[in-house]
Order: sequence, then C-alpha cells, then structure tokens
Amino acid sequence: MPKYMLEANYSTEGAKGVMKEGGSGRRAAVAKMAESVGGKLESLYFAFGGADAFAVVDLPDNVTAAAVALAISQSGAASVKTIVLLTPEDMDKAAKKSVEYRAPGR
Repeated sequence: MPKYMLEANYSTEGAKGVMKEGGSGRRAAVAKMAESVGGKLESLYFAFGGADAFAVVDLPDNVTAAAVALAISQSGAASVKTIVLLTPEDMDKAAKKSVEYRAPGR
C-alpha cells in the first residue's frame, strides 16, 4: 500500500483542540481516520518550527490521499501538505527507467 506523509499546521482552533485532548487523543483520531478509508497510521509526531505535526500513513491510492487532505483542510482546524513517499526499491525501479528529456534552453 502506498505511503504518504501528512505535514499539518494547526489553526488557532486546532491548537486549542490539541491542548484539550492531548497528543494521544490526536494520534487516536488520525489512526481512526486512516482506518476509515482502508488505511493505517504508521507514525505521528508533533514538531515545532515549520510544521506542527507529521503523520506517516498507508493509504490505498492517490484519490484516497486527496480525500483525506480535503477532509482535514475543510475542517478548518488544520491545513495539510501531502507528500508521496517512495521505498528504496521504488527508487531502484525509477533509476532503471529510460526517460527522454530536454532541459529548458538546450
């Protein structure tokens, strides 16, 4: 199953929700969300700096990942950036593919 990293930034409302239910409560909510679409939460970490939280989830496909991102964003409590994760084996396959490409101006 494809893996995605969700990079979340909380709104003021979302930060208040984290304060109220704690990190464990958010982990449970994200796990339930992933399971509701046939996926699984691998990990959830909170951070400070550029982003508030990072979740790595297994999801069935890109359409499901887009649906998850829409659900999170429409809540108003957080905005999310979805990053597709590739395994080392996926990169091995990519490195072996022949691609015809011309750089700009060449």
